[in-house]
Amino acid sequence: MLTAIIVVVIVLLVLGATALAASVRVLREYERGVVFRLGRLMEQRGPGLQLMIPSLDRMVRISLRTVTLTVPPQEIITRDNIPARVTAVCYYRVIDPSKAVTEIEDFPDATLQIAQTTLRSILGVADLDTLLSNREHLNESLQEVIDAQTEPWGIKVTSVEIKDVEIPERMQHAIARQAEA
Repeated sequence: MLTAIIVVVIVLLVLGATALAASVRVLREYERGVVFRLGRLMEQRGPGLQLMIPSLDRMVRISLRTVTLTVPPQEIITRDNIPARVTAVCYYRVIDPSKAVTEIEDFPDATLQIAQTTLRSILGVADLDTLLSNREHLNESLQEVIDAQTEPWGIKVTSVEIKDVEIPERMQHAIARQAEA
């Protein structure tokens, strides 16, 4: 009889320790936790030790650090019909973790897609000379357009930089001949 009571107490202690371990989460200073209780959005939790109700609460961790997003090379045709291959980098950060989790399914991929399409559309209306000499203005335009589209998701695009503009070698030779003339 005494052995059965000891076994029951040990089992209860193990279950209690397991439940306690499952209910404790630690968030770093740069992380926020978006908590869902039975599928319903609850409060956003800050850094430090967070207690959850096991099997009722689910927490999604969101980093508030700035993310560097490399936009793959995009083939564009400038306003003066010169093909170019442009690469860029986009810097963004989450400013509202609740919106970033609930408003869009995959915000890093969505931000990349918007950056690619915006890069093609804005640089496609510029001529090659503007593309090569006036990058600061184009960078600002890109940042404003991308930020306006990601703002409803709780994402702030802090900057967009055009890294490289490549034009075909035959076009480089033609431009060099025209400059010599």
